[in-house]
Amino acid sequence: MATSDLSEVSQDDLFEHYTFKAAKGQEPLRVDKFLMNFIENATRNKIQQAAKQGHIWVNGLPVKQNYRVKAEDEVKVLFEHPPYEFLLSPENIPLDIVFEDSQLVVVNKPAGMVVHPGHGNYAGTLINALLYHFESLPNNSSGRPGLVHRIDKDTSGLLVVAKTDEAMSHLAQQFFEKSTEREYIALVWGNVKEDQGTIEGHIGRNPKNRLQMMVFPDGESGKEAITHYKVLERFGYVSLISCKLETGRTHQIRVHMKHIGHTLFNDARYGGDKILKGTTFTKYKQFVENCFKILPRQGLHAKSLGVVHPTTGEFLKFVADLPLDMTVCIEKWQNYSKHSQ
Repeated sequence: MATSDLSEVSQDDLFEHYTFKAAKGQEPLRVDKFLMNFIENATRNKIQQAAKQGHIWVNGLPVKQNYRVKAEDEVKVLFEHPPYEFLLSPENIPLDIVFEDSQLVVVNKPAGMVVHPGHGNYAGTLINALLYHFESLPNNSSGRPGLVHRIDKDTSGLLVVAKTDEAMSHLAQQFFEKSTEREYIALVWGNVKEDQGTIEGHIGRNPKNRLQMMVFPDGESGKEAITHYKVLERFGYVSLISCKLETGRTHQIRVHMKHIGHTLFNDARYGGDKILKGTTFTKYKQFVENCFKILPRQGLHAKSLGVVHPTTGEFLKFVADLPLDMTVCIEKWQNYSKHSQ
């Protein structure tokens, strides 16, 4: 399997650059397949196009898409994408606004919506929608209008957006100081043993799969991450839990729950789209497959968000009900567990 020791991503107005170094044990593998293992949303066609343009280099020399990457090769690729101005174009996309005043907006993001434009997601993002509905949003340190924090594409739920520079600074400080309150509801594989607990383990990029994060329990890599969980309901082969975050690392809940043996239900990136717990009966397999169809993404919802208002100093707490796909899937598991006892 392809591995990587290094991945660097930089962006300018017209290009995205990636650099990878193949691991010592790398078996010969076509460069297009090698790159697909490490670059999210990069199609084989996109990679082959880059090769035709002379934009893939191995050890400093341009190569074709059929070049076979070998151990310790340094692979660089450059992708052209639409100009930054296009990426930040306003789009008339409906927003579920939970709260709004002169300083901030709280949005209930649907599953499937990317938060900000990037490679492979040039339009239809939350930022494109925000730019249509609101004027003169302040840029964060990465130049992304209004954004204070993010949630994954296939996670639903609450996000706070800054409308002024003052709000941007104040809210960003709250997230930095870990003083915000965030609760997520997750459907996970397995019968979680403890009624509640805390998971502590640094989170960093998986050196063997750059699209995944992983836990480094000894803290030798990654960044500190703390998740508090509580079991809400048990359905035998899956459990419904509440997670409260002290930190906000990429894929934190998904990675922490997998680390303790309870991968999120239908989380394809971390293996949750396979039947991880249960029986071998055909009817059970059909039942789980139906649940996957009802909930075609990881079972994770950002249910509540608490922040201090930037100007009034009032603590505000917002709640978003579970979306229909999670609700229906949970009801099916409730019924299944009742009739299987």
